[in-house]
Amino acid sequence: MKTIAALSVLSLAAATPHVKRDDYSAIDGSFVSPPCCSFLTSPPDATVLNFALTLEHLENAFYQEALGKFDQQAFTEAGLPESARALFEQVSAHEAAHVEFLSAALGEKATQPCNYSFPYSTPKEFAAVSQILEGVGVSAYAGAAKYIKNPDYLTAAAVVLSTEARHASWVAQAVNNVEPWSGPLDTPLTLDQVYSLASPFITSCPESNPALPVKAFPSISFTPTTAQPGDEVTLSFNGSADGQTALFLTGLSQIVANVSDSKVTIPQNLTGTVYLIINKDGQETVSDNHTVAGPAVLQFQKSLSELTNGTASTNGTESSTGTETADGAESTDGSASTDGSESTNSTSSVSILSSYTGQC
Repeated sequence: MKTIAALSVLSLAAATPHVKRDDYSAIDGSFVSPPCCSFLTSPPDATVLNFALTLEHLENAFYQEALGKFDQQAFTEAGLPESARALFEQVSAHEAAHVEFLSAALGEKATQPCNYSFPYSTPKEFAAVSQILEGVGVSAYAGAAKYIKNPDYLTAAAVVLSTEARHASWVAQAVNNVEPWSGPLDTPLTLDQVYSLASPFITSCPESNPALPVKAFPSISFTPTTAQPGDEVTLSFNGSADGQTALFLTGLSQIVANVSDSKVTIPQNLTGTVYLIINKDGQETVSDNHTVAGPAVLQFQKSLSELTNGTASTNGTESSTGTETADGAESTDGSASTDGSESTNSTSSVSILSSYTGQC
């Protein structure tokens, strides 16, 4: 079992400046509710696709920057598989194709790329960020599908979603050496939840870009950072108050836990990637109207060596996008057993993806 220390990669990104928009007209000219409010009606299809395109622009820039920074020797010296960089080049080409594909579908309504700041300094940190970004992308498309009415747009989103899922699985297993999935079902996220995870990377955008009806919730941090299912953790976030509840999102289910004195116990038997949100006033349903903070990304993924050895421990730590070994090399190991059981000697991770604290 690997020894792991915390690396709060995206906590750095949370401090980056963010451009706030005051124009909440949809790109087709219809009115949508401002960021502090829920949608009065479902957003137009073009708005949903432009939201997806915003994420694709981000991913496209992320891969192009990293591949321009790290050559094959850097990947090799970092201990990554020899094939990693070549396949990341393919992933990068896919993201560029997604941008072209969605831009063509939107035509003149297509949003343009922004300026970004990505928090990594080594190939292993880049790979850890990649796994989280691809996973959030899958959850973004899954959550946005219900808004799309046009069957052509829905097909466009579906074929991108399936490729993003392949990316996430490959990075997890072949590069980061952990289980390639969280279970039988992925977890859908709302537009606001996804934007809360993506906005720390965005430093500025063209003034001509269409406004998106989204807001960002405050980020959540944990103590201790090496928590595992069944452990009590102390939460820190803007807006903490008595009577709040923690919702752990896994697949299409949510597990509710009471927050008392800023403390909550992580539920037993969580596996894979889990999202945590904090609700106000004891609310136990997933709704942006109820959300106070989050989501945070928690990773409880079993390493491939543990699968081979038949053990059930969980490795990992807090990280906005991954973990770091004691000698400074990042690792994304984290897990739980396939039957949901927990090893008594496990050190599973709470992998935190920090979000921008938006103000309305």
